[in-house]
Amino acid sequence: MPKFRLEQFEIHVMTYQVEAATEAEAISRLFDGEAEPVEQSQDYIEVANDHGLPAIEHRELAEHLRALGVPVDGAVIPSIRSIEQVK
Repeated sequence: MPKFRLEQFEIHVMTYQVEAATEAEAISRLFDGEAEPVEQSQDYIEVANDHGLPAIEHRELAEHLRALGVPVDGAVIPSIRSIEQVK
């Protein structure tokens, strides 16, 4: 039986720490890459179903998924970033 490697979009939260005079400056410094990540602070939130493979570009896959009962809307195959057969 073949094996597949899949990448799935997920939402995670990461905590950062930065010195700043105001909240706005702290956010600005985070966006500029000046904040330091807090160790062991990454937490899984949920699968990102709003992102995925474009269903129009992967029409055949989308149809097969629908036949299997997987909900695929007209825009994306939910949460899947990539899939490739490895064996």
